[in-house]
Amino acid sequence: MSMTIRDVMTADVTAVQEDASFRAVAQLLIDKGVSGLPVVDDDGHVRGVVSEVDLLAKEEFKARFRGEEYRQPLRARIRHSLGSEGSGQHKAAGETAGQLMTRPAYVTTPDSPVVLAARLMDRHGIKRLPVVDSDGRLVGIVSRRDLLKVFVRADDDIRRELLDSIPLTAPWTEPASLDIQVTDGVATLAGTVTRHSEALSLVRVARGVDGVVAVRDTLTWKHDDVVDVPVWGGA
Repeated sequence: MSMTIRDVMTADVTAVQEDASFRAVAQLLIDKGVSGLPVVDDDGHVRGVVSEVDLLAKEEFKARFRGEEYRQPLRARIRHSLGSEGSGQHKAAGETAGQLMTRPAYVTTPDSPVVLAARLMDRHGIKRLPVVDSDGRLVGIVSRRDLLKVFVRADDDIRRELLDSIPLTAPWTEPASLDIQVTDGVATLAGTVTRHSEALSLVRVARGVDGVVAVRDTLTWKHDDVVDVPVWGGA
């Protein structure tokens, strides 16, 4: 079974309310050693996320008036080229988490597959996702570092899941015909199966197991049903 957000998230999460001051937010980021915090309302619903980038917008805005030699940081220049400079000025004038935060917040749920959270972070260039329940209330947070836990699973656990993922009706499930090993997350598939298509299926199964870093395929087969030519071959 694929790992879900519940398996890797941090349940003890620090959040701030919208009226939290700039200084209070900055102090929490420093004290907790994090780069962002969820912003919630009185009922715990996630309203947005305030990050160190949001806070630094204030200093960037001030620096623009320090002299002609000043050059805006790259992210500020990109923001200007995209026509969102007004948003930067709004954040620069912000005094509370509600005024500084980025919204709407991208969120995930405890039962969501880890891979979907990773794709969401990559698509939007974010480092963390608040985790919410079915009512939108904050129940945890997951970061890029948390997602790496998938790739440090014990090799025995990965091998066990891989074996459990093989359909019981498949001819290639016979232990005598297969040798499956996992070392440092690399799954090595060896042995002989009945059909070429079964070898391809086994490789796909292995690649889909959480924690598998790479698959080394040395399988051979008796019948090449992929090209409809019965040849004794290798993958």
